[in-house]
Amino acid sequence: MHAHMPLIVTLAAALGLSLVFGFVVSRLGIPALVGYLLAGIVLGPHTPGFVADVGLATQLAEIGVMLLMFGVGLHFSIGELLRVRRIAVPGAIVQMAVATALGAGLAHWWGWPLSGALVFGMSLSVASTVVLLRALESRGVLDTQNGRIAVGWLIVEDLAMVLVLVLLPPLVDMAAGRAAGHGDSLWLTLARTLLAVGAFVALMLLVGRRVLPWLLWQIGKTGSRELFTLAVFAVAVGIAYGASALFGVSVALGAFFAGLVLRESEFSQRAAEQSLPFRDAFAVLFFVSVGMLFDPQVLVERPGQVLAVTLIIMVGKSLAAAALVLAFRYPLNTALTVSVSLAQIGEFSFILAALGGSLGVLPAEANSLIVAGALLSIALNPLLFTMIEPIRQWVLQRSGLARRLEARDDPLAELPMSTDRKFLARQVVLVGYGAVGRGIAAALVARDVPFIVVEQDRDRVESLRAEGVPAVSGDAAEPEVLVQAHIAEAGLLVVAASESTNVRPMIETARTLNPGIPVIVRAPNAEEAGLLLAEGARRAVHAKGAVAEVMLRDVLDVLAAERSDGGPDAGPGH
Repeated sequence: MHAHMPLIVTLAAALGLSLVFGFVVSRLGIPALVGYLLAGIVLGPHTPGFVADVGLATQLAEIGVMLLMFGVGLHFSIGELLRVRRIAVPGAIVQMAVATALGAGLAHWWGWPLSGALVFGMSLSVASTVVLLRALESRGVLDTQNGRIAVGWLIVEDLAMVLVLVLLPPLVDMAAGRAAGHGDSLWLTLARTLLAVGAFVALMLLVGRRVLPWLLWQIGKTGSRELFTLAVFAVAVGIAYGASALFGVSVALGAFFAGLVLRESEFSQRAAEQSLPFRDAFAVLFFVSVGMLFDPQVLVERPGQVLAVTLIIMVGKSLAAAALVLAFRYPLNTALTVSVSLAQIGEFSFILAALGGSLGVLPAEANSLIVAGALLSIALNPLLFTMIEPIRQWVLQRSGLARRLEARDDPLAELPMSTDRKFLARQVVLVGYGAVGRGIAAALVARDVPFIVVEQDRDRVESLRAEGVPAVSGDAAEPEVLVQAHIAEAGLLVVAASESTNVRPMIETARTLNPGIPVIVRAPNAEEAGLLLAEGARRAVHAKGAVAEVMLRDVLDVLAAERSDGGPDAGPGH
């Protein structure tokens, strides 16, 4: 039936079932991605009933891969990575190595060949960008220090996986060639692959970053929304295909660099917004195609293996990440947030598993085990987020462990003994040193007003101290952090941090230790500003209100200037 239009049938079935399952699991508090995978399982050949066209679904999934990687490139921020590089780079590399070793060791114990075991382990080592970003956004912690560390960590993982996707095919060929006695020629193949990748990257960075923004600028001048959207879509898919056809590199790498080049242009925000419907739709089809390859029998025939895979994803990775964060002397809350954020796998795992299968490296059951681990870890991830604070409180109640984890022997958590005493009398305590905090600090320096910075970003605190600026590392919502900033002697508390979820405890601590201290806070919106004013803030500033005040002041200045110059309102008698 309907054999003459398999594409329409496949699209209708995939999108319709994805909508139904996605809605149901979302109402249960589970990420919609689980619903998309379930839709694919229902449409796949391993379950009874209607079976969608697997070949068509696979081709649609390729477009999904391109657009997913294009989105990763669009959101890739070198600045965000550099801000947390000291923990994100070594942390992600070590955590991926631990997870890969655990997964590879397990697969090798099952009797898999070493190459397949390594690919399987790498598939379990990288978290899902989609799941992590949506989880952090839904909890309002994406722009916090914990969120920035988790996102920076994920950026390093994504970069590592892009490199793996590029190098895996020649490495597999080289391993096969060595077995056949042709290792030398395959080393040349690997060298040619790296040269081709280097040529493509150089072309994109030297030419693409100039041509693509210019092209979008010309199209944007037409005023046509659909032409601009079409251009973004054509750039993503066209460069991905061109990279594969001309340079022999993966479509994933091509799409990633297309997004990366546009990320640095003034059109990045518009491109991200207008390509979002395409990316979301084809991403759904990608996850559906992954689900179609899943054989539910694996849950019955190999329950022990499924459990072992899930434990590596949710326990092994999490413990490694938490231990690394604590080793860098970050607080327990940060360690728990980062470890929970990474306790799942997603799109990169599926892409790598598909590549491993096409290269003949992974056995047939590997895909089902990876999808089963993804389903369970993604479904349970929201539950883990709700357990962060109870786990933290439980740990803190165990005094011996709590002293080791929360001990304040960190030199950055205490104001240096060499701090000039002039900073400790009527000083301004400035919480947050982002763009807003830096602007306030510059104004205070210009007016010779002493201030102490409280900042969660340890790298920033180290940089400030190197510049001679007194700074304390820690969360200002914790009373001991404000004590270290000498809030009791301060003349003003300014909360310039972008997140406002913990402002109330800051105000409460400040008022307890310094009852008369005025407090100025940054609020995300007018409603939150009103609540903070009710909590005792002297002034609560939010973006829209600040813009309105500045514009009103400029309007009045212009009107006053026109009147004084004999403008439109300056008639007789004025």
